[in-house]
Amino acid sequence: MNLHWQAMPALKLLLMLLMNFFVLAAPGHSASQLESGELAPDFQLYDQNNQLQTLEKYRGQWVILYFYPKNDTPGCTEEACNFRDDYIGIRRHQAFLLGVNIDTEGNHRRFSKKHSLPFPLLADLNGTVARQYGAAWKLGPLMLTKRHTFIINPEGRIARIYRKVNTKTHSKEIITALQELKETTATVNP
Repeated sequence: MNLHWQAMPALKLLLMLLMNFFVLAAPGHSASQLESGELAPDFQLYDQNNQLQTLEKYRGQWVILYFYPKNDTPGCTEEACNFRDDYIGIRRHQAFLLGVNIDTEGNHRRFSKKHSLPFPLLADLNGTVARQYGAAWKLGPLMLTKRHTFIINPEGRIARIYRKVNTKTHSKEIITALQELKETTATVNP
């Protein structure tokens, strides 16, 4: 069978994507992973209301920074709506919730309005913040944000990291973790 690249553009694209996948999946090629206890990287991103959000703005407060792949997809919608439904429980722990992905401010505005989301969605258009947090996934020209969550303590340090997330139960898991972390902090600093 004689294959010509010009005659097989789909095959060429598939092979290029597979090669990129194996290169990116190779050990040592991924972005460095943050760990609990490290200072959380600050950022400057605009939200769905065109307001500049920075991590520094929330210093002295607990922050839940959750990365998710794409607005209006089934898993991302489920996760966002569960965070919406449990938002009062998160705020009871004096914590702020910030969602992040590479969608635009306008796309975030439509998604937030459609699902009545009471928290900021940040537009990380070029994936800089996702890369800093090890939450960027790139396959050739395609880039998405991985579904990762970081709980950041009032001092700006990462208290917990979730690299595997169940969209059905994650918001309740975060509330439980906030309770545990606050109890631990109260015990250590009476």
